[in-house]
Amino acid sequence: MADAPPPTPSELLRMVTELQQANQRMAEANEHMRNENQRIQQQIEQLINARIEHGNNHDERNNDEEHRTHVSETPQDEEGGGPHDSEKRAETDKDELDNSTGPFTADIMNFQLPRQFTLPTTLTPYDGLGDPKQHIKKFRSIMIVNGVSDPILCRCFPSFLDGPALDWFCSLPADSISRFQELAKQFEDHFAASAIYLHDSDYLTTVKQGPQESLKDYITRFTKIAMRIPDLHPEVHLHAIKSGLRPGKFQEAIAVAKPRTLAEFREKAKGQIDIEELRQARKSEKSAITKDDEKPRETRKNFKPVPRYESYTQFNTKRDDIIKEILNSKLIKPPRKAGSYPEPKNVDKSKYCTFHQKFGHTTDECVIAKDLLERLAR
Repeated sequence: MADAPPPTPSELLRMVTELQQANQRMAEANEHMRNENQRIQQQIEQLINARIEHGNNHDERNNDEEHRTHVSETPQDEEGGGPHDSEKRAETDKDELDNSTGPFTADIMNFQLPRQFTLPTTLTPYDGLGDPKQHIKKFRSIMIVNGVSDPILCRCFPSFLDGPALDWFCSLPADSISRFQELAKQFEDHFAASAIYLHDSDYLTTVKQGPQESLKDYITRFTKIAMRIPDLHPEVHLHAIKSGLRPGKFQEAIAVAKPRTLAEFREKAKGQIDIEELRQARKSEKSAITKDDEKPRETRKNFKPVPRYESYTQFNTKRDDIIKEILNSKLIKPPRKAGSYPEPKNVDKSKYCTFHQKFGHTTDECVIAKDLLERLAR
């Protein structure tokens, strides 16, 4: 096989130019990544330093009065230094502590964060109360969206600590954490006692349905509490929710049906919830009708219907006869409570409306009857 011909000078020049451009793009990408890494690291360090400074300011305010009392009694040292020199040295030591890189190893601190990485803000910082394992789970779940690696988990975790939890993190020995698993284990062990603030399954026996509480509201409230109890056994859950039912027909029905699973219980409860909601809807409708009937009679009397059409069809038969035929054929129904309205005083008995079945106006004068016939005609 013949050897390939050597590249021409123009081809060599083009290859060199492309190589230089590729190297330039790579250098720009690396520079951008370093800038992003420094920016996010500065954000994390500023957040940690701000929380530490907040805690230190609180301690300084508490000890300010005692500090002023002892300053007047503090002698100067042999070199002429006084209490102000001591304060300067204390502030210097404090700055050195706040500017420390923390307990992470150099590999973690030198890790370059990905481009376009942003720190999530949906997780409430842990302040030392509550289940530490639950906080670790939530932290992992919100960080996994970015496809994060172990060094990123380590460096972002302090941003979601506050109060005593942040103080604990800052007290960890330098260069002692090389993996997030190590940090999570020490965190869970240190705050394990904080889990006593959580409810256990025994607490469910105190959750009872209120005298006026609907079944739907009771089950919703009970479920929210049960969801916060770790490793809750389904049988314990079922027994507790049945025991908390208010005495009544549904409790008796459950005692007879004896559902063996939560799914069976919810199926029974669904029917009862539908019944309660139907009753509530009827009660609301009845209340609305009652309020309407309680309106002043003069207000209802002064109501005058407005014609819906500008022109009406001219029939070759009286509207009264047409209305009678329609009602007899049951094509339409008469108005509700037709003929049962109390007759007002001094009503004109010479005028009668076949549609409303009452005196006072004729069928030809009835706007509602005219609109009805026009709608049917059109």
